[in-house]
Amino acid sequence: MNIENNNDNFVEVHHLKKYFPAGFKGTTRQYVKAVDDVSFNIKKGTTMGLVGESGCGKTTIGRTMLRLYPITEGEVFFDGIKINDLSHGALRKLRPRMQMIFQDPYSSLSPRMTVGEIIGEAVREHNIIPKENLENYVSDVMNACGLPYTYSRRYPHEFSGGQRQRICIARAVALKPDFIVCDEPVSALDVSIQAQIINLLEDLQEEFGYTYLFISHDLSVVEYISDTIGVMYLGSMVEYGDKENIFKHPMHPYTQALLSAVPVPDPDFQMNRVILEGDIPSPVNPPSGCKFRTRCKYATEICAQIDPEFNSYLDGKNQKVACHLYPQYNQDKDAI
Repeated sequence: MNIENNNDNFVEVHHLKKYFPAGFKGTTRQYVKAVDDVSFNIKKGTTMGLVGESGCGKTTIGRTMLRLYPITEGEVFFDGIKINDLSHGALRKLRPRMQMIFQDPYSSLSPRMTVGEIIGEAVREHNIIPKENLENYVSDVMNACGLPYTYSRRYPHEFSGGQRQRICIARAVALKPDFIVCDEPVSALDVSIQAQIINLLEDLQEEFGYTYLFISHDLSVVEYISDTIGVMYLGSMVEYGDKENIFKHPMHPYTQALLSAVPVPDPDFQMNRVILEGDIPSPVNPPSGCKFRTRCKYATEICAQIDPEFNSYLDGKNQKVACHLYPQYNQDKDAI
C-alpha cells in the first residue's frame, strides 16, 4: 500500500505493522495482526478520521505511531523525523510534541492527583515553562479548555464525564504539542456533551494549529471534524480519501455498509441499508486474499487468491481503495 509523499505532510505512516504474540499452534508461533501494512499521510493543521468496527486496529495504530507500542515493521515520520530509530532519550525530547487523548476519561486520570497536578505534572517534567510561571500557565490552559481555575484543587471523581474529558484535553495541550491522537474522545459521553468536546477540539485546532488523528466508530462525528478519512477493516486500510469523496462516493463495499448504518434524523427517509453477514474473521488467522471477502456479496474467486492492491481510481481525486471489483464499478457505477 502506497500513499504518495508530499512535502506538506506533517505525519507519514508507511507500511506500518503491529503484531502481538498469541501463543503457539503446534510448533508455530502465532500472532494477532492488529495492524497489517497500513499507510497514510496527514497534512499539518488538518484532521484525519480513522473509522472501522471495534477490534479493527484503530487504537493500535494510534498507540504504535506514538511508540507506546513497539513497531513490528514499517516507518513513521513526524515532521520529517523518523521515530522508529529514535533512542529513548531522543524520543523523550520529542514526546511533548506528540500527545494522546484517551478514550475513557474515567480511567485515564489518576484519582490521587488534583486537576492542577494532573495538568501541570508533565509540563514540569519536560520543563515546558519556568517553574515560577507554572501556576499561571496551568490556569491559562484550563481556561482555554473551558475549565475554571477553581477546579485545579479538586479531584477527578468530583467531575462529570464531559468535564473529565476536558481535563484530559487540557493535560495534552499543556505540553504545546503539534500532533494529537484523539482515541474515541467522545464515545463515552452523552450526545450533547459530545458536541461541546468536538467544538472545543476544533477551536483549539484553529487557534494553535494542531494536527489530529481522530479515531472513532461514529461516522457522523468523523464527518463533522475530519478533512480526510481512512476506513479500517481487520487491521488493514480498505479506503482512504477526502471527506467529501468518501461520503459522496464510497467505493469499497465495507465503506458503503458503514455509511448505510449512519442514522438520519428524518423519520420519512428510507436508508438503503447494506447488511453484512457473518462475523469478523480472526486477526490471528485472517482469510486468504481479501480479508473482507467472507462478508462481501460481491466476492469472486480472485478475492480468495490475491490480496487487492491499494490504488486510486478517481482521476484527480485523493481517494484510494483496495478492492478487486472496482474496475467493474468504473464501467458501471451502479453496480453497487
